[in-house]
Amino acid sequence: MEKQLCGLPLLLLVLLLSSIDGTTQLQSSQSQTLLRLQQLLYYPKVLTSWNNFTDFCNSEPNSSLTVVCYEDTLTQLHITGDRRGHMLPKSFSIDSFVTTLAKLPDVKVLTLVSLGLWGRLPEKINRLSSLEILNVSSNFLFGSLPHELSSLASLQTLILDENMFSGLVPDWIGSLPSLAVLSLRKNAFNGSLPSSLSTLSGLRVLALANNRFSGALPDLSRLTNLQVLDLESNSFGPMFPRLSHKLVTLILSKNMFRSAVSSQEVSSLYQLQRLDLSFNTFVGPFPTCLMSLPAITYLNISHNKLTGRLSTNLSCNSQLISVDLSSNLLTGSLPDCLKPSSKTSRDVVYGGNCLATENEDQRPVSFCSNEALAVGILPQRRKRVSKLGIALGVTGGVLGLFLLAGAVFLVLRRVSAKRKATEASPRLIKENVSMGYTSKLLSDATYRTFSLEELEYATNNFESSAFMGEGYQGQIYRGRLKDGSFVAIRCLKMKKSCSTQNLMHHIELIAKLRHRHLVSVLGHCFECYLDDSTVSRMFFVFEYVPNGELRSWISDGNVGRLLTWEQRISVAIGVAKGIQFLHTGIVPGVYDNNLRITDVLLDNNLAAKISSYNLPLFVEGLGKVGQVVSRKGTPSIKDEDKVDIYDFGVILLELIVGRPLRGKGQVDVLKEQLQASISTDDGARRSMVDPTVHRTCSDQSLKTMMEICVRCLLKDPLERPSIEDVLWNLQFASQVQEGWLQNSNPPSIRGSPSPAASSRLHITTLESPRDSGYEEHER
Repeated sequence: MEKQLCGLPLLLLVLLLSSIDGTTQLQSSQSQTLLRLQQLLYYPKVLTSWNNFTDFCNSEPNSSLTVVCYEDTLTQLHITGDRRGHMLPKSFSIDSFVTTLAKLPDVKVLTLVSLGLWGRLPEKINRLSSLEILNVSSNFLFGSLPHELSSLASLQTLILDENMFSGLVPDWIGSLPSLAVLSLRKNAFNGSLPSSLSTLSGLRVLALANNRFSGALPDLSRLTNLQVLDLESNSFGPMFPRLSHKLVTLILSKNMFRSAVSSQEVSSLYQLQRLDLSFNTFVGPFPTCLMSLPAITYLNISHNKLTGRLSTNLSCNSQLISVDLSSNLLTGSLPDCLKPSSKTSRDVVYGGNCLATENEDQRPVSFCSNEALAVGILPQRRKRVSKLGIALGVTGGVLGLFLLAGAVFLVLRRVSAKRKATEASPRLIKENVSMGYTSKLLSDATYRTFSLEELEYATNNFESSAFMGEGYQGQIYRGRLKDGSFVAIRCLKMKKSCSTQNLMHHIELIAKLRHRHLVSVLGHCFECYLDDSTVSRMFFVFEYVPNGELRSWISDGNVGRLLTWEQRISVAIGVAKGIQFLHTGIVPGVYDNNLRITDVLLDNNLAAKISSYNLPLFVEGLGKVGQVVSRKGTPSIKDEDKVDIYDFGVILLELIVGRPLRGKGQVDVLKEQLQASISTDDGARRSMVDPTVHRTCSDQSLKTMMEICVRCLLKDPLERPSIEDVLWNLQFASQVQEGWLQNSNPPSIRGSPSPAASSRLHITTLESPRDSGYEEHER
């Protein structure tokens, strides 16, 4: 027997011994497939233990790596890497990776998290026909979902969180009969949800938070097994959805719901433990039954327009540990069950209402009543009116006319006195729109209506020292509000007759422009003519960006505050993300934004913010409602987003060369020089770069930046890259630069700026007059 064993091949011996001790040995072909995957993933740390002698099926599982086999076939593969925020090299091929995965035909559970995967999910994903669970979260996968996913009939869990997927959720999602978990958090999906979603009767978790979804929700009451619904930070609305009665978690915060909260819907949620309706515009009575639902532990209705009179004898569930009622229109008294007690440990927030308590900031009851009336959510009074009431009404009306006439006289005198400071027309009155007109969007915590008195206070009656400049989008003033915060105020003279109601569509679009890399509009103010109440001027209040224009930090600045190469890449990424949001983050998208480097400002952390974008209200002549208008006054086509790509290329070019560009001819010459240097040596490339940073940038990072810049500046718009392609290359350049800095000791550049590099407050316009010297041309 010993002689026979000695003659057996080593592999046969291992298999024989495995069968003797009862262990499972993976097929040799599948072992080689795993090693090939290790190679395609560029040997991540989590897979360092894998080699030709690894016993995959019997290796010790851990939280980062688990391999599960059934007999000699791999059925589960869990890999969680440490490349969160870091993509695999440019040479990585997602197509080759999935092709290799398909050699594991029996895999049922596949988890590939934080591995730096990038690219479009290939159609051949359907070759993994046995898949029941697919989790590829925290990677850089982009594009739309391939239709071939619909053929995975056994798929029960699909988790695509924290990627860059975009487009619509396809209608074929309803053809996955076994789907129980659908999680698409933190992507760029947009549009409305398909009605086919309602057919997934087995769905238990639907998590769509932090995307760009909009519109009404389909009927979710048919999802009879749904337990978790997370829709936070989208634009769903306006009506409260129909829901499954088995919900345990319901998160609708930070959307655009503007209806009443259906008492009928919520009172039957007997299993509900967590409810978050915050930061919407829900109106009508607050359903107090929410506090006493049988399983409720967390309740947040803050920052809405909910009304109702609370009483001390309202009941609460004993398990309720956190309640936030703040910033609504509630009156009455705080229920005893929400007051501090030694018997319960409960976090309760209720400021910003009109409650009879001194423990937190409360408003007068009249405020809540007026606000409720303004949005039409208080019950109407009985129509039956007594004769005495009619008489009093007539008498009051006559008296009111006299008072109104006197008030108008005083207001007109005030306008006349300030005509020089504000250039007001003699026919104007100053309308405090925050008291006289309330839109459904004004309850948004980050956007509000300002009164003209507030703006006059902030600018000291628009005195000349507050004047910052004038461009084609109106005059700009610097101001300081009563709370001490600095703002920039744009004054726009209306050239067409418009009522406040007709302008609200545009206001709603402007209010949506919330992004880290856009200068946000904080609110607006109307000034109206006295005779017909049409709007004569509009004021927009912008956030103030203290560190000034980007150009002053690269080409017009002093050496002590020039941006480093890493900071320039970061700024470019910020501008690209701002453009991406303008194109895809709102509906309709905003295109043809005529971007210039003077439109890019830097905040305290040197993050880039785009200060000027193409909105109809900001365009001379004011185009039709809902129409995207180009700078030349003609409608722009949504698909023609490559104009902004060219403008971005010009900004990127100035970031690279570090000097102002004064015309199209100079841009063309530099583009040709850049293109020629890409294929030459490192020295030629560095000779093109701003001398203050050319020694501190890696060659691969520089080459990638040059390549994407040249592509952006191509003459044919169809040959220019998409904004997603631009972003990928910039992020790749950033990671290469970061790795290069970690592995080398580059010479420091004198005066590299920090966020607090400048102690003085830089005054800059949100939109300078077009003095950049960069002339208009065909883009």
